[in-house]
Amino acid sequence: MRVGLFIPCYVDAFFPQVGIATLELLEKLQLEVVYPLDQTCCGQMMANAGCQKDAAGAEALFVKNFRDFDHIVTPSGSCAHHVREHLDAIADSAEVESVRRGTYELVEFLHDVLKVEAFPWARFPHKVGLHNSCSTLRKLRTAKASEIDEPFFSKPIDLLSKVQGIELVTPSRPDECCGFGGTFSIFEEPVSAKMGYDKIADHHAAGAEYIVSADMSCLMHQRGCAERLGLDIRFIHIAEILNGAAA
Repeated sequence: MRVGLFIPCYVDAFFPQVGIATLELLEKLQLEVVYPLDQTCCGQMMANAGCQKDAAGAEALFVKNFRDFDHIVTPSGSCAHHVREHLDAIADSAEVESVRRGTYELVEFLHDVLKVEAFPWARFPHKVGLHNSCSTLRKLRTAKASEIDEPFFSKPIDLLSKVQGIELVTPSRPDECCGFGGTFSIFEEPVSAKMGYDKIADHHAAGAEYIVSADMSCLMHQRGCAERLGLDIRFIHIAEILNGAAA
């Protein structure tokens, strides 16, 4: 299987280890992974800021880079959601529709497409709290949202449970937003910070040594909150754990 790898701009700039872990993990699963070298932003930042027309250039380049792949994989729920549901600053076409349909967030790709049953190289003997970002939870539906009356399911928990030695701990309000919300954390800084502090305190009370998520943007925000609170909690992307990150 030939996969196009999309690494979001903030991951490339601030958390390159997440991009590397994603690449290595997909290659361990015997996939041919291609990273288009001239890729940039998918356009989400402009669209979220209300500047939809300004996203056209980024979206057009995204389609050009990834139109020849059956599957496009990214370690970001919010970027995957933007491409799948909001790639609309450019004219619709068969290529655009193909890219929309073929784009997956890493967890759903591993769980739904590859149906991975084991990560024999992965061992992580720590207490880990899972953070489902709002995009993955309520847009991509990778886990049950607490406000919906349906049987419990969680794709990230299903994958993490296959890691040796890991102990998953659950905060009292697992679905609560951490307060990042992109530009929300800039324009509503006091509210955003308080939400982050509450989220970190909840994970800390549950005994989490690490907080894991499929979205580094949320973890970036929470890490800053933890540092300001003086709490000894570490943060790690799910790709790093599944790839066999050293404990």
